[in-house]
Amino acid sequence: MTADKQRQDAQPAFVLHTYPYLETSLIVEAFTRNFGRIALVAKGAKRPKSTLRGLLLAFQPLQLSWGGKSELRTLYKAEWQGGQRSLQGTGLICGFYLNELLVRLLHRNDPHEQLFVYYQEALAALSMQTDYIPILRRFEQRLLQELGYALTLNHDIASGKPIDPDKDYSYEIERGPVEFNGGSRHHGLPVRGSTLLDMERGDYSDTLTRQQSKTLMRYILNHYLGDQPLHTRQLLKDLQQL
Repeated sequence: MTADKQRQDAQPAFVLHTYPYLETSLIVEAFTRNFGRIALVAKGAKRPKSTLRGLLLAFQPLQLSWGGKSELRTLYKAEWQGGQRSLQGTGLICGFYLNELLVRLLHRNDPHEQLFVYYQEALAALSMQTDYIPILRRFEQRLLQELGYALTLNHDIASGKPIDPDKDYSYEIERGPVEFNGGSRHHGLPVRGSTLLDMERGDYSDTLTRQQSKTLMRYILNHYLGDQPLHTRQLLKDLQQL
């Protein structure tokens, strides 16, 4: 028996998603600090007197205890840890967007301890700040980096030269930016050098950077997400936030 399938007690975690299972239970998709994304069955969680009822909420820091040998393990206990302010309005939709990215892109049982920290930081920022664009872009970049798909933002991958803020580039998926020139065919997404450098610094104060970074991240994420669109992205698009 491998360690990740033995009983685990009081593990730091967040609920990413829940859905009904049989008549009174729930399936919980949880993001844990030490075990990554895992699937748990919360038996009887829909019953009025269940100790789990009301605890399995998104964006709240929990300690979860579970066990079992199968892919779907049994949740024994959930304890609320507090300390996280509730998300409201657009910040709440942004939080669900982060959760959907994690459910769609993280493999189960693949630990990402640093990403867990980044996620905590993003939730805290979403609860306190009103400019959500830098928070989302930063988390998207960190998520791709943790998955082994880190973006190249500071040099031309063809010439090796530093990015020139005044030049135009074509960003090629799984490669990086290549400078536009009249004699070459380009298959990537057009982006200004200044946008790439702003993204490298985490500076989203410029209007062009905000627009192009949104388009670039959507272009790259769509490649890894496949044909199935994100539900929360459409909500955010409707609100002109993503």
